Amino acid sequence: MEKLMEQYRFFLKDKVRQMIDFGLTDQSRGIPVPPVEKPYAPDDLRIDLVAKDDWHSIPSIDLLSAIQNRKSHRHFSAAPVTLEELSFLLWATQGVRERAGEFTFFRTVPSAGCRHALETYLCALNVTGLETGIYRYLPLEHQLLTVAKDRDLPQKIVAATFGQSFTGKAPVTFIWTTIPYRMEWRYHIAAHKVIALDAGHVCQNLYLASAAIGGGVCAIAAYHQELMDELLNVDGENEFTLYLAAVGKI
Repeated sequence: MEKLMEQYRFFLKDKVRQMIDFGLTDQSRGIPVPPVEKPYAPDDLRIDLVAKDDWHSIPSIDLLSAIQNRKSHRHFSAAPVTLEELSFLLWATQGVRERAGEFTFFRTVPSAGCRHALETYLCALNVTGLETGIYRYLPLEHQLLTVAKDRDLPQKIVAATFGQSFTGKAPVTFIWTTIPYRMEWRYHIAAHKVIALDAGHVCQNLYLASAAIGGGVCAIAAYHQELMDELLNVDGENEFTLYLAAVGKI
């Protein structure tokens, strides 16, 4: 067991960077850059989110207070999350600030090499204006794409989070998947550690942004991989669940 722990600790170190010939990465070999956003069909059902300039109920908040009061919440009120509030949280965690080129978009969170290998899905159970279902955030368009509608979603997400019952009661649970090749294209096997680091940046923004709407967050790293991937309709290989966070009013 100790040997196994030592092997897994390697993931936390950056020695892997010394093992790679970066001249042989797909980027260096001239292979086309992968899409910065998971493609969708033109006829897929999309829902417009509230644009930043149209936010009227998102108050300013003192950053010092938001950091000092940050803690995880597993109990939420019955109040819904509004579509405007959800629009703000999505922008705060994966929103686009500026386009710097055909394949380069600066967002509200840092990412290694500006590769942004994460996709954001939502398990929406109590969001004003949204039917219960699974949705995917389209950051370039600031829209939601409908993935699935399912009346049994509360029970399914609880099962997929090993019985953590608050996920079936939270108004919305953010579920981040990764498309590893988006990062591997540039960094080869050094990609995987920085993908995990990127997920941490995103979730911390969610914690702080939620304070502005009187919300609480509980990050979740324990989940049933196959059940969660099935819930999102992702293949589990080229895209798979990486991290979750339940959100609600406190």
